[in-house]
Amino acid sequence: MFEKYLDQQTVQEIRARAFVYFGFGAIAKFKQIAEDFRSKGIDRVLVVTSGSAYKTSGAWDVVARELDAASIGYCLYDKVTPNPDTDGIDAAAALGKEFGAKAVIGIGGGSPIDTAKSAAILLENPGHSAEELFEWKFAPQRAVPIVAINLTHGTGTEGNRVAVASIVSKQYKPAIAYECIYPTWSIDDPDLMMTLPPKQILYTTIDAVNHVVEAATSTCTNPLAITLAREVIALAAKYLPIAVKDPQCRNARYHLAYAALLGGISFDNGFLHYTHALEHPLSGARPEVTHGHGLAVLLPAVINEIAAARADTLADILAPIAPGLTPQTIDRAAPLVDQWLGSVGADQKLTDLGFGASDIPALTDLVFSTPSLGALLSVAPTEATRQTVEKIFQNSLRRGTFTL
Repeated sequence: MFEKYLDQQTVQEIRARAFVYFGFGAIAKFKQIAEDFRSKGIDRVLVVTSGSAYKTSGAWDVVARELDAASIGYCLYDKVTPNPDTDGIDAAAALGKEFGAKAVIGIGGGSPIDTAKSAAILLENPGHSAEELFEWKFAPQRAVPIVAINLTHGTGTEGNRVAVASIVSKQYKPAIAYECIYPTWSIDDPDLMMTLPPKQILYTTIDAVNHVVEAATSTCTNPLAITLAREVIALAAKYLPIAVKDPQCRNARYHLAYAALLGGISFDNGFLHYTHALEHPLSGARPEVTHGHGLAVLLPAVINEIAAARADTLADILAPIAPGLTPQTIDRAAPLVDQWLGSVGADQKLTDLGFGASDIPALTDLVFSTPSLGALLSVAPTEATRQTVEKIFQNSLRRGTFTL
């Protein structure tokens, strides 16, 4: 399946760096983390989170109790918003610096954890700003230790070295990827995810599906990225419809949490390309658009673009959501994925999000001007020209029509 285009003479990096406590009740392992911190002289930490989910999920009860028991002081930054921005990162880091924090704990989904990762860099690299970090004006080698307590099943950030943030003044939404921001520990406890609203269950899982479709089809993919992609899509196909219908189904939520973690490891290995490169301008320009929602809108058109170039891989990994798909019938891949998305409730397109054909030139400009997105485009399986990007946006305006 991937034998046709993976060069066996190329030495590849296989990444599985994260140490994750996974499963119902995993939050109890925070006691060991706090004790380890204390044994290493980490007696002050910055906690980064958002809204109220860190409390309503039950995570905060455990974290605060164990920090107190270990005599570890903490300061709390709880102002992270969806699609976090560099101003928030600077504010979190400033709070942590003033307090003398020696580690950072992120509690939440991708937004708080990515903010925590970024603040951890700034704490270890004083004199730099988050905007400098996300405009790639310096490349950090160190960060203070990071704990990621994950409250959603989608981003996979608890298992990789990636963080994303918006630079609001420029409508940029770039990504960074550095060895120093692998979490020292992560906790994936599905019990903490049970209060996730149904729409977030849907769109965070679709985020995980996008991760593996891109990771498995990039020009820098590896066998692990592709192998994980098969499993993630199979899990999403089986358990997402159950979770959407019954959000309290613990079995479904457990498997979706596992799928998201695997998705994060998959794209840590195979990287990302079109869908994320084109979505970041959507939510960068309009922060009210959630990341997973934007990805759902774009995915069929991206598959339409790359189908011929990765027919064997796509036919294999998409089988659970595109029954009967073969390399010979790969032109059916995009319509079949579009149908699957509609079947689970993700049936909106760009026009439903308030974008029209007249917005495509400006969105395309952002794709090519936003720092880091060029790196994603560089590993796309087809030539990522301006015309290609515009065609994907055009094919995402409404459901069911694809220009080849």
